[in-house]
Amino acid sequence: MNLLDLFPDNFNYEKYLIDNKLEDLIGIKNLQDKISKKYNIDPFHNVNPEIKEPFSPEFDDLIRLHYLIKSRKATTVLEFGVGYSTLVMGDAILQNSLNHSFNDIRCSNLFELHSIDTSEEFIKITSEKIPNQLKSIINLHFSDVIMSEFNGRISTLFDINPNISPDIIYVDGPDQFSSKGEIRGLSTRHPDRMPMIADILSMEHFLCPGTLIVFDGRTANARFIKSNLQRDWSYLYIEKFDQHFFELLENPLGIHNKKKIDYCLGKDFYKRLNTKQQSRI
Repeated sequence: MNLLDLFPDNFNYEKYLIDNKLEDLIGIKNLQDKISKKYNIDPFHNVNPEIKEPFSPEFDDLIRLHYLIKSRKATTVLEFGVGYSTLVMGDAILQNSLNHSFNDIRCSNLFELHSIDTSEEFIKITSEKIPNQLKSIINLHFSDVIMSEFNGRISTLFDINPNISPDIIYVDGPDQFSSKGEIRGLSTRHPDRMPMIADILSMEHFLCPGTLIVFDGRTANARFIKSNLQRDWSYLYIEKFDQHFFELLENPLGIHNKKKIDYCLGKDFYKRLNTKQQSRI
């Protein structure tokens, strides 16, 4: 058992989209002939600082995010970047809150999504789209991103991070042109550079077993994170999704962490944990 088991082989994207009314939620219809089909865009589109409009939604990515949060019964999510994903993840957390059945699990930010972005304009656009039922769940944060170093490696860090303990971390921001400052003349503000946040590394020792990290693309950044993580993570890259998944597979920290793992992730977590531990014997 591994991270591939996060998504059933017979997962029906079209049915999930309809059943959860995700088109109504984000206010856009899926106009592609197949949900899993990716948009073809100019190779410089993603690295053009003059382009300010939000990207069109990719429904397969949004559906997977919604499904992951629901299937893992996530209670607290941290998102780097804001957009359609913010609405979709907020809705999944809302559904978890309506279906929860625990009272003795320690969680101080119960059923909350915290999304951080460097663009006050995108935060405003996203804020105006949040439906009333999600306003108590979605928390939007503005922060600058500064050029910095992690163990001598040039990278970026957000000035301010939400002070939470997330079950899931979703990385889809910031863009490479948002960084401020430079390190010995170098910065990410160049079309041939790429985003390189190190925030996850700096908070790694605070994350609890069972935490899942999802990188949407951003392969260079995901590889940087993978090369510098120090704890027992399971890693998987799924090429057809162009997404990277990291799951913290360690024994529970104590009774409170174990209770949450038992409720949210159940026996499958321990199967993945045992498989990883046995592979080292």
